[in-house]
Amino acid sequence: MKGLIGKKVGMTQLFDDSGKAVPVTVIEAGPCYVTQVRTLDQDGYSAVQLGFEEAKPQRLTGGELGHLKKNDLPALKHLREFRTNEELKEGEKLTVEVFAEGERVDVVGKSKGRGFAGVVKRYGFSGGPKTHGQSDRQRAPGSIGAGSTPGRVFKGKRMPGRMGNETVTSQSLLVSRIDPENNIIAVRGSVPGPKNGLVIIKEARKQ
Repeated sequence: MKGLIGKKVGMTQLFDDSGKAVPVTVIEAGPCYVTQVRTLDQDGYSAVQLGFEEAKPQRLTGGELGHLKKNDLPALKHLREFRTNEELKEGEKLTVEVFAEGERVDVVGKSKGRGFAGVVKRYGFSGGPKTHGQSDRQRAPGSIGAGSTPGRVFKGKRMPGRMGNETVTSQSLLVSRIDPENNIIAVRGSVPGPKNGLVIIKEARKQ
């Protein structure tokens, strides 16, 4: 099954065969354990649940510990589900070797939270003029709609609000390097989220 849970380590660069520097994101991926298998007959769809990163048992609830103990698995901090038709057994261990160098993957993560942001930071608005007597409109959005017609503000209007902390997918990233000994996978380009942020690596939808 082409899917793993991992942790973003950070960015660095590698050199390809021609000596060109290539920016890569290093991800500590796996080992992941199959904690549950969902079948079409029993659950109505086919999927596997993977667990990643060992934790102290006291950090988990009794239900979570019982769920893992059923397959003699250690206490795992993160559980995520992957849709797949491949037959895997509960308790099975998956490593970075499920991927190969030169493959394309999608990486899903949560973007950095920026808190409440104005339109200049959030959408790149240019703000108002800095002359003609105005003194407090430099970063204001300006008019947000017409008067009596339509007499309201349309949904989706770009306005100040919470920025970031959203699920983002980086698509079709090239796998540049795999290090099975250290559970490391390096993908070309950037990946959403901060350092040590949880990411999900899947086989690319758009090959």
